[in-house]
Amino acid sequence: MKVEKIILQTGSGSGMADITADVASAIRKLGMTEGAAVVFVPHTTAAVTINENADPSVRKDILSELEKIVPADGGYSHAEGNSAAHIKASMLGSSVIVPVSAGKPALGTWQGIFFCEFDGPRTRTAWVFGL
Repeated sequence: MKVEKIILQTGSGSGMADITADVASAIRKLGMTEGAAVVFVPHTTAAVTINENADPSVRKDILSELEKIVPADGGYSHAEGNSAAHIKASMLGSSVIVPVSAGKPALGTWQGIFFCEFDGPRTRTAWVFGL
């Protein structure tokens, strides 16, 4: 199985980076025309999700609500102090499946693929596998 890697440098704290174009590029490099691509994030304090990419305030709202649900200062026992990041990553998940049609991600009109950082800044990787 072939894989393409996307390397990202994330900002501090939490954020959501639109990686839709990067995934589309990886699909082209993999030579895919039809099928599905798996986007996988090999990190325990980061995630990947598909959501609206037309209005940036949606990303802000998602991050804000996640912080309310899982606050950074939640009195966790994990010694590194990044338990909230681990929990948020588990909530959103480490992979998404993206349909591929005519060599492109077959997303809805308003959809984009987002790398979600919860413990930045860091150099991160997303892997794209073709199925």
